[in-house]
Amino acid sequence: MFKISFPCAGSIATAALLMMTGCAGYGQAPAAPAGSNPGAAAPTPPPAALCDAKPAQFAVGQASTASVMESARVRSGAQMARILRPGQMITKEFNAQRLNLQVDANGRILAVNCG
Repeated sequence: MFKISFPCAGSIATAALLMMTGCAGYGQAPAAPAGSNPGAAAPTPPPAALCDAKPAQFAVGQASTASVMESARVRSGAQMARILRPGQMITKEFNAQRLNLQVDANGRILAVNCG
């Protein structure tokens, strides 16, 4: 009888075993950090800032400068603000976190609203 020897057979088996163990955790949630309660619910993120246009009404009649726009945004609690010029194409989706400053052709603020 002939005896067949495969000098790298052990290396191939070891490599295959390592490759399979590398995929063993695929699709599973990561382990919870030490000292945490794995049964507890994840903390909820803070609520997003919602716009309230009333405090920003001071801007009506003023020039639409960057400082006036930022002050109006901060006072309204909005996350973002935009200037809407006459005839400008705008998106119509409602965004409760956005302050709109409608201006005339000279850049004077005519109206302030959320959306």
